[in-house]
Amino acid sequence: MQRVPVWDIVVRATHWTVAGLVIGELTVLDEHWAVHRWAGYAVLGLVALRLLWGLVGTRHARFSAFPPSLSAARAYLAGLLRGRRERHLSHNPLGALMAYNLWASLIAVCVTGILAIAGPLRGTDLVEGLHEVIANWVTISVVLHVAGVVFATRTSNVNLVRAMITGDKEIPGPGA
Repeated sequence: MQRVPVWDIVVRATHWTVAGLVIGELTVLDEHWAVHRWAGYAVLGLVALRLLWGLVGTRHARFSAFPPSLSAARAYLAGLLRGRRERHLSHNPLGALMAYNLWASLIAVCVTGILAIAGPLRGTDLVEGLHEVIANWVTISVVLHVAGVVFATRTSNVNLVRAMITGDKEIPGPGA
């Protein structure tokens, strides 16, 4: 096994903090309005930090390491269906699309949450309904993200959860 440093502390800290806040938001914090609101502000701030870090951060944290590409995702998926197993130091093409989806969805749910309490349409069914629809999409995306991590870990033989905890990916040798 070769240990390769991939995820820096900013990537890991924002990932796990946002993950914890989102799980809290979707499970218990929704019942506690003031905490729900402040957790949403924290998520928005952390996503903003991660997006900034995607521009100026370390090599594998930068957007250039995992550009969103539908054609690359299709090719990657077709390769998986043909039995080809690829390893990527940063996100694989499907993982890249999921990362961008999650960031956009989290921003959208936070913005609609803010508009529901402070915008000209505050308290309206339109904004509150949109906030709920996007929150449901975030839930679906989180489930797909976790399933994708499990699948990618199995097909690549790289423990992605451990990598997101330690920062290092342990890449098997050529014969593994």
